[in-house]
Amino acid sequence: MNEKEVSEIRRRLRPEKTNITHICGCYVNDQREIVSLFSQSLTMMAQEEAEAYLGLLRRTLSGSLRKNLIDISFTTRQVADSDEHRLLMALRDSELQDRNMVEEFCRKIISSLTFEGSYLILLARDVYDVPYRSRDGERQEDASDQVYTYLLCAICPVKAMRPALSYSMDEHLFHSREGGWVVAAPELGFLFPAFDQRATNLYNALYYSKDTGESHQELVDALFRTELPMPAAAQKETFQTILGDTLAEECSYEVVQAVHEELRGRIEAHKADKELEPLTVSRSEVREMLTSRGVSEEHAGFFDQRFDAAFGEDAALSPGNIVDDRQFEIKTPDVTIRVNPDRSDLIETRVINGTRYILICADEGVEVNGIPIRIAEKS
Repeated sequence: MNEKEVSEIRRRLRPEKTNITHICGCYVNDQREIVSLFSQSLTMMAQEEAEAYLGLLRRTLSGSLRKNLIDISFTTRQVADSDEHRLLMALRDSELQDRNMVEEFCRKIISSLTFEGSYLILLARDVYDVPYRSRDGERQEDASDQVYTYLLCAICPVKAMRPALSYSMDEHLFHSREGGWVVAAPELGFLFPAFDQRATNLYNALYYSKDTGESHQELVDALFRTELPMPAAAQKETFQTILGDTLAEECSYEVVQAVHEELRGRIEAHKADKELEPLTVSRSEVREMLTSRGVSEEHAGFFDQRFDAAFGEDAALSPGNIVDDRQFEIKTPDVTIRVNPDRSDLIETRVINGTRYILICADEGVEVNGIPIRIAEKS
């Protein structure tokens, strides 16, 4: 799925737009026991409550593609005959009316998921008459020729509220309010089947993980029986380690800056061009960035080997997963310098009288603890 397709489904999760009729839920305590298994009519809820449920489901379609939202691919064999695909299809086709099937699905999550504390599993099914779009992008609501029926699942922590003072509007006084339990934003979730080319794709799902450092492979094994790519945070750390280890003495400030600027430039151009497909970068493209900055063929070869070993041959990574395009940071054991990514040119490295220095151009606007200072030439 691309960003536009994700946004199209996310926009449906409003009381006035959705065709979701009811929400199934399973409340699981910290002992991994089912406390409550329920089904609530969305149309019979107060609007505020319905919006709260839909808001939780909507959050499972938030974040960045390839970082928080990860494509799940089923093999042809799985789609033809596998327990995991059959259960997902049965849940969808049963309109979540089969309580035993819903409980089976929830128990599959409970038995596999390593999750601290209590949590709530939410399940919903929606039917979307996909409006036709002409070649110029014009939307025609009355010309639907596709019906997209899908499941949304959200797994949300349930957290204890502390007792507090609460204001009474009637008495105009504050009184003690007992603590309770509240549902937090989802940590995990998925959409099945995928909405590709604005149509149903039974060979794919979209998996959501709020934490880019932990995607809970054990849950994916249980529900989809497939291997997720390395989590985004781990991709970044691994990429940084590979650069530092393989370039060795050639891993200079100028080389790292050049790679960061090139990848950041691609991210900005991709956003500006409003490209629909996710942006990726290959090992050969990164190698070209390195050699163009003077990295030797020997060290570039070391980089190739380590990259393939870590990510796989022909791997394509999201630039947003391996660099932070919003900041540029330089760190020593005692000092951390954060630079506007647009002005990394203000930094240079130099050896003076045998001592290594990081030099920062500071012609104007210098402050120390909020106090403007002037830097005077020493006589």
